[in-house]
Amino acid sequence: MANKQHAVDLAKARPHVARVEPAAAIVGGELHIHGDNLTRNGRPQVRVGNQNAHLIIAGERYIVARVPESAIVGEIVVTDGEQQSETVETHLGIQIADSLHPVANPAVDREGNVYSTFSGSRGQKSPVSLYKIDTNYNSKPFVTDLMNPTGLAFDPEGLLYVSSRYDGIVYQITPTGNMSVYVEGMGVATGVAFDGEGNLYVGDRSGTVFKISKSRQIYVYATLEPSIAAYHLAFGPENYLYVTGPTTSSFDSVYRISTAGEVETFYRGLGRPQGMAFDAQGNLYVAASLKGRRGVIRIGADRHAEQFLSGPGIVGLAFTPSRAMVLATHNALFRVDVDVAGRRLF
Repeated sequence: MANKQHAVDLAKARPHVARVEPAAAIVGGELHIHGDNLTRNGRPQVRVGNQNAHLIIAGERYIVARVPESAIVGEIVVTDGEQQSETVETHLGIQIADSLHPVANPAVDREGNVYSTFSGSRGQKSPVSLYKIDTNYNSKPFVTDLMNPTGLAFDPEGLLYVSSRYDGIVYQITPTGNMSVYVEGMGVATGVAFDGEGNLYVGDRSGTVFKISKSRQIYVYATLEPSIAAYHLAFGPENYLYVTGPTTSSFDSVYRISTAGEVETFYRGLGRPQGMAFDAQGNLYVAASLKGRRGVIRIGADRHAEQFLSGPGIVGLAFTPSRAMVLATHNALFRVDVDVAGRRLF
């Protein structure tokens, strides 16, 4: 009888994980673990895969753990030294490229190849301007001699467009890496995006969003407050253009612009919002922080915001044809298998 009661007591004391928030992370991200008996027998350990995580907060019902550098498997277990919790799965990103310098979204072509920049500081000339990372994660130089490449976007024909915040030019890149001037005079050209009809939009971070028609006629589409860094652009449902432009505030906005050029605030309350992408359901994903939690924030059509992915230094994101998310940090690219389909414009 005593042995049976002892077994019952041990079962009660076993750490139990009720949920982990958010459901996805990259190295350095913070996982919020909710449950019971998490510290019953002293300071707990949290394993992410086979690696011990650094604990920021450790309580009986709540733990904040940072994803360790060497973690590659998203299996989370809490142990108190005697017993361990059940395994909880999370989506953990893997690094697919490094030695980069993205400042905006990566771009993904129809085959799933990823393109990213080595942007550099203003006026800095780097040996390689654009890299192509294939579906086997092989990284190869794609374009050279392009100063300060910033925004990336594909047109309906599969040609890549790159803005330069150095010379105000948007360049057109063929699949073989040949570069030509598409349009110039775009000020401090940063974010670029295409609408469903193939018109190009360019954000001049000093306060203007330009529209360039397929015949290369240039219009002032809208004016905004200047940004200290860049405008980031993305097209969402009903052909609204969404724009972020981080400032020194920790309470920045996502704007949206109607087809008539009317600007409204779509969501306010993000810290340093940068690159964006939409999923097929019309949810918006923003590289930003929300209430101090850094990573990717998902905002629904009802304008409810929540942290979707945790990670530091994320500047942009894109969805792949295989329903994964590619994240750009200040110096690397990560792939996270989130099983979310991105919104298709063409």
